[in-house]
Amino acid sequence: MTNPWKTLSTRDVYENNWIKLEEHQVINPAGGNGIYGKVHFKNKAIGIVPLDQDGNTWLVGQHRYTLNAYSWEIPEGGCPLGTLPLDSAKRELKEETGMMAARWEQIMTFHTSNSVTDEEGFIFLAEELSFGANELEETEADLVVKKVPFKVAIDMVMRGEITDSMSVAGILKVARLKNF
Repeated sequence: MTNPWKTLSTRDVYENNWIKLEEHQVINPAGGNGIYGKVHFKNKAIGIVPLDQDGNTWLVGQHRYTLNAYSWEIPEGGCPLGTLPLDSAKRELKEETGMMAARWEQIMTFHTSNSVTDEEGFIFLAEELSFGANELEETEADLVVKKVPFKVAIDMVMRGEITDSMSVAGILKVARLKNF
């Protein structure tokens, strides 16, 4: 399908190690002049749903600065551009939970908020788990890891206790794949 948007100009507004904010002067699909902001992420988004043979999963809880709220989520992190998403998923699972998995399956690719960002995400199912020590980053010092029956995680999504988009998508996808 042909793109109905026309970009007249682009300027960088802000940039740091993780994101770049661009302002675009555009002609919109109706032919009018407009402005569009785009957040470009310098990493891919990675989410992991760890699942053991007894039907348990692990959630991580932390205070999210952007929301000024506590959030329960699946283990998540970033995948530097040029790095394989699976390699980053393995690193993030170990970093946040201390877990390793013998079996991995990429269960989805998605765009986190395609009206304002080009960020692409990948969610993996991790099974046949083994356990060790986690390796938290400085920004994760308050991270709490909680083991819950997978059906409890589904209930947390349905009650609105888990609102993170990657977590909601990953938990519901595994629920469908594994017939929970």
